[in-house]
Amino acid sequence: MTVVDYGPAAQRDPALSSPLAPGPGAKDRIVAVADSLFYSAGIHAVGIDRLISESCVTKATFYKHFGAKETLVVRYVQNRHHTTRDLLMRVAETASDAQSAIRLITDHIVTQSTSSGFRGCAFINAATEYPDSRHLVRDIVSAHRDWYTAFMAELFRELGHPMPGDAADEFVLMRDGAMSGGYASDPIAASAALVRSVDRLLDDACRV
Repeated sequence: MTVVDYGPAAQRDPALSSPLAPGPGAKDRIVAVADSLFYSAGIHAVGIDRLISESCVTKATFYKHFGAKETLVVRYVQNRHHTTRDLLMRVAETASDAQSAIRLITDHIVTQSTSSGFRGCAFINAATEYPDSRHLVRDIVSAHRDWYTAFMAELFRELGHPMPGDAADEFVLMRDGAMSGGYASDPIAASAALVRSVDRLLDDACRV
């Protein structure tokens, strides 16, 4: 399975709320604050001045590390890919079998969709804010979704599903619907519909 890789994921500084002077942790603080703000408020809605203020760094420090907001936006989407990739790979490695892995991934989606502060899928949100399909952000989003689908296809293949690629496409589509519906309306209903749909996909494999 091909893994999309864009570089090391940033680590969150535990003292984000403290007015720390610029230093070795300044870059990581900026990345962590950007991750939170871009997701909760929207990428275009968050300006450089707010990023600088909430990261407790100077303007010179910000531009030294990133040069422009767009560089930080790219880093944000890359890091979101790494977080998701690492989570799914850990699940696959620790689950007893492919079916358990698929159910655990589904459970994680449900947990996300029903959690406080949930704003939908970060990748769909980013793609919505960058309508130009040639933009680097869109490239990263597409690469992530290709990786996610391929990862799920491999799990369905291990499970013995007769059409693992189609099953993976359906799973990703159901995930998108559950996350979008969970944010826009009733997360409980959307999550329940996701679980029922995944059960049907798993039943298809068991009937072979």
